[in-house]
Amino acid sequence: MNSRMAATATAMAAAVIGLVVATLTVTGASAATPVQVFVAGDSTASTYTSPQAPRAGWGQALPVFLTPNAVVVNEALSGASSKSFVDLGRLDHILARIKRNDHLLISFGHNDEKKEDPARYTEPSTTYKSYLSQFIDRSRAKGAKPVLVTSVERRRFSSAGTITPTHGAYPAAMRELAAAKRVPLIDLTASSTALFNRVGVEGTKKYFMHLKAGQYPNYPDGVEDNTHFQAAGAIEVARLVATALRNQGVLPGGSFRRLNAQIPDSATVWPSQ
Repeated sequence: MNSRMAATATAMAAAVIGLVVATLTVTGASAATPVQVFVAGDSTASTYTSPQAPRAGWGQALPVFLTPNAVVVNEALSGASSKSFVDLGRLDHILARIKRNDHLLISFGHNDEKKEDPARYTEPSTTYKSYLSQFIDRSRAKGAKPVLVTSVERRRFSSAGTITPTHGAYPAAMRELAAAKRVPLIDLTASSTALFNRVGVEGTKKYFMHLKAGQYPNYPDGVEDNTHFQAAGAIEVARLVATALRNQGVLPGGSFRRLNAQIPDSATVWPSQ
């Protein structure tokens, strides 16, 4: 081989090596890109700020159970129903940011029940399903993956000491829609009912906003709220959601951590504003 041929061969080899390195670099960068998990829901899932601590939503606590491979984008809005969330442009806001293979957790029902408020009320078998379908169809059109999440149950015990259902026909309507549209379903109504029954009447007070006067500076007069969570409850409900995501294979492998660990309340992050 003469010197010109040798130089040409060397240049070609270098070009091939450069192409392989570049390809591996791009592939590695792509593999390292985390999936986003958007949460569309109501006050039970919302993120609360430090002046509202220890109140917290399960969407706020969900990052505790996910690795950096999955990033939570909590867009849950206090007071929202499936209807008002859409009408306020909050779904449009999510769709402007969601990407192919991201996930959208959809959890409404608490405020859809409010017949006295036409801006929020939906009827379970008709308008409720219609609005939920917008979340499903429009996120799928963006290449994202919707997941329906039935409403977390309230802390309402019967005289026998068991949880009394408070969501009427809404959980069943969501289950029917999930089956019809072949959407993964997290039955949080069922799993939270089982959790609250297991923990009991007194034990569940540490999950909900049952605070004594003077216990927390943000609530000097105390509060008794059987719908919204303090940190311990938000963490345990988020654990139910994360466990279901893992068990159903919704998120990629390597997305979960500490599903069976004791989690302190301090793991919850309250933004300053």
